[in-house]
Amino acid sequence: MINLILFGPPGSGKGTQAKTIVEKFDLTHISTGDLFRYEIGNNTPLGMKAKAFMDKGNLVPDEVTIGMLENKLNTSKNPNGYILDGFPRTIAQAEALDKMLDSRGTKVTHLIALDVDDEEIIRRILERGKTSGRVDDSDEKTIRQRIDQYNEKTSPVYDFYDKVGISKKVNGLGDLPEIFNRIYDALS
Repeated sequence: MINLILFGPPGSGKGTQAKTIVEKFDLTHISTGDLFRYEIGNNTPLGMKAKAFMDKGNLVPDEVTIGMLENKLNTSKNPNGYILDGFPRTIAQAEALDKMLDSRGTKVTHLIALDVDDEEIIRRILERGKTSGRVDDSDEKTIRQRIDQYNEKTSPVYDFYDKVGISKKVNGLGDLPEIFNRIYDALS
């Protein structure tokens, strides 16, 4: 079983690479972004809370994100494992994830961090913003706030899992197959 955290700042290519990883390893893809969009699109209370934070470029509070993830894990039982995209974003979320997986008799097996510099991230997100329809993808100031939030609150999660020897950095620049091959090598 593979329980992979695909890690990196917004716009680093997690969602794009997740699709190939899911196909190669037959994993269930759990994207907190997709969970948020589903909840927001259905105007649920959790969705409305998440939207208010996302529109300002801030991270969604742990209790909202953890609740959404737990609901998804309860309905998606894949014996091959999961790829988590956009979660955990804080040490508290990592601890909550470990408890959720432990209660299911499993654990996080890998954390692969896509390493991409800030200016490339900004370029990618602004480009994505031309078609995504997301408010937080079309304003450079908001994008920079998201990167700052990532650097301050999320990047320590890498070290949290590195202490148990499962974190690896992968160069997130290049063409899609080249990046996937680096990820595949890191998983092997």
